[in-house]
Amino acid sequence: MSTQPVARSTAEFATITTDDLVTGEGVALDLPPASLGLRLASGLIDFVVTLVVFFVSLIVLFIATVNVSDALVDVAAIAAIVATFLIYPTVVETLTRGRSLGKLALGLRTVRDDAGPITFHHALVRALIGFVEIYAFSGVPAFFSMLLSQRGKRLGDYAAGTYVVRDRVTLRLPLPPPMPRELAQWARSTDLATLPTGLALAVRQYLGRLPTLDPHSRHRVGTDLLSEVRRYVAPAPPAGAPVDLVLAAVIAERRERDLARLRRDDEFRSRLAARD
Repeated sequence: MSTQPVARSTAEFATITTDDLVTGEGVALDLPPASLGLRLASGLIDFVVTLVVFFVSLIVLFIATVNVSDALVDVAAIAAIVATFLIYPTVVETLTRGRSLGKLALGLRTVRDDAGPITFHHALVRALIGFVEIYAFSGVPAFFSMLLSQRGKRLGDYAAGTYVVRDRVTLRLPLPPPMPRELAQWARSTDLATLPTGLALAVRQYLGRLPTLDPHSRHRVGTDLLSEVRRYVAPAPPAGAPVDLVLAAVIAERRERDLARLRRDDEFRSRLAARD
């Protein structure tokens, strides 16, 4: 799990890895990619379960068709392969939103590259490529792909646009900063663009750590952050306004506007659904 930076400089505050899941408010949820060891362990569990399902389904279909014709026996074998190695993992990962039995046991989950939940399409692509790289080639391509990938991606993940994260992570997100009353009117009337993710996160971290900063670091880092934030705000904040209050006003107003936009989107979708 990537660690949050200690307050030392603007660059350190802005540190965010590509493995952090970030909301529109610039809050890193930080679900780290699963390690190679966890991937191998969960894969072994899934491998054993899949083989059991395959042999059980093969025996059942064989018993049902053996006295009918040889052609049906061949069809039964193909049906067992398709049902076990394609339909079974696709259905399980779709219904559980990215959790196979092995992942569920070890606290892992498959997500899209943008951190969203996977869909039937993602699960199907992973199952198709997985049959080739895991079962047809004894897992060798999958192992080296995960070994060389920073996110532990196997070939199926590259094809589907997914990766596996550790899902059992305690998230301790700081409360969003409240709107300072003395700057509320300025913030609500300002032209405020969306802050870059790293900058928004840096401001949130700075505001959350204000009580722990010495006066020199507080002033230096706050001034540096404000100089970056002012590029996305017009008009400029009132002269003489405390740096921390200006930053808090910008973050609070940006959050309120994002929430309002999401509410409008929900209302629009509800109206469309009502018409249907």
